[in-house]
Amino acid sequence: MKQWYIAGILVTAVMLLAFHSEEPLTRAKLGEQLFFDPVLSGDRTISCASCHKPQFAFADTAAFSSGIHGQLTKRNTPSITNQRGRPSFFWDGRSASLEEQAKQPIIAANEMGLPIEDAVKRLNADSTYVRAFRKLFNSVPTEKNLLNALAAYERTLETANSPYDRYINGDDQAISPAAARGRLLFIGKANCSNCHSGEDFTADRFKNIGLYNGTTLTDAGRFEVTRDSAQLGFFKVPGLRNVAITAPYMHNGMFKTLREVIQYYNNPDAIVHDGIKRDLSLNTPLNLTATEIDELEAFLKTLTDDRFINQ
Repeated sequence: MKQWYIAGILVTAVMLLAFHSEEPLTRAKLGEQLFFDPVLSGDRTISCASCHKPQFAFADTAAFSSGIHGQLTKRNTPSITNQRGRPSFFWDGRSASLEEQAKQPIIAANEMGLPIEDAVKRLNADSTYVRAFRKLFNSVPTEKNLLNALAAYERTLETANSPYDRYINGDDQAISPAAARGRLLFIGKANCSNCHSGEDFTADRFKNIGLYNGTTLTDAGRFEVTRDSAQLGFFKVPGLRNVAITAPYMHNGMFKTLREVIQYYNNPDAIVHDGIKRDLSLNTPLNLTATEIDELEAFLKTLTDDRFINQ
């Protein structure tokens, strides 16, 4: 508890400096202060950043994050970089906007555990926050402008300055020859681009990759939102930018390394042989060699933005 108390003091100090600095206060800057402030958790011990760790591309390093009172989350905490323009959020796609996404961890009993109306009351009891909200929204803190500020900050977490970006912009030396071969595997033999396509390497679809069997793997994913049996075991296809630093992987964090992920896709039946409604595209082994797995992993590592390298 002591470390979080100290953290809260530091956040407040930083917040005060930011609010009184010469740098203009923006909604995103206010959202950043809120993101790191434990005031939004029921017992004031954790913040959004406790699970979305900046040094790990705003993901967590545990399979399941710890909420207030040591409770564990149901699913692995994904990265929140490159979320601008996404049509849905969370592994099951239950939120259609960043504002709604920002609300859910605050009110979830096993995460931050604070009713949104109580969060608003806390902010209204803080004169520094009241001044900031009045300046930016011409209003005292409300649920709407609280979520607007948090979402504004999340929209700033775009990353497009990686070795891969320099490579596709014409610098042939930006990635290694092995990584360049891995890129060809990614769009060819390994068939990764069938789901991980576009600028952020996600088609924004939901897929069942075979990690639901109803016995040892019981998270039904998208089905829990839609109640559509055709979506049993479906989960949102995540983007792959910065993927090398967001381990562990999958909605349940069952794979500790990128290599384990690639090995799963290479031959799913060797790891989970009884997945229900698994996508038909995964029914045939890829037959990647050990060298090809190395090359594919090397390519995925080139997607790490410079801001996260050597931290």
